[in-house]
Amino acid sequence: MLAPMTVRELRLVVTVDDHEQALRFYRDVLGLPQVADFSSAEGRCVLLDAGRATVEVVDRRQAEYIDRVEVGRRVAGHLRVALEVDDAAGAAGRLRAAGAEILAEPTRTPWNSLNARLTAPDGVQLTLFEEPDTVPG
Repeated sequence: MLAPMTVRELRLVVTVDDHEQALRFYRDVLGLPQVADFSSAEGRCVLLDAGRATVEVVDRRQAEYIDRVEVGRRVAGHLRVALEVDDAAGAAGRLRAAGAEILAEPTRTPWNSLNARLTAPDGVQLTLFEEPDTVPG
């Protein structure tokens, strides 16, 4: 019997055409702290801390349901990044000002979180979610 494997870190690798724009968006606007820079003559690579990571595995029917709740129609591809924030509406506004496209304004979900859906300037689809314990009222 094989010993269980331990995963110590989840990294989402986003390949972009405009590295500086992406850094401004994710690091400076979204507020992900820079933890390392592995850039070299071969190319640019900066690691940003996105807090605690989880892998959410959903089937197609659930993905369609989530899209209907958050956006009103199926819009996500195979991968979507969901980020917990303190203020979904405020974060969505800041990201819009930095070049993100708002697909759906913050919406109260059946699971009582406040979720906004955006597409980042590099094409990555983002859900910004605010959990009930941080939602005013």
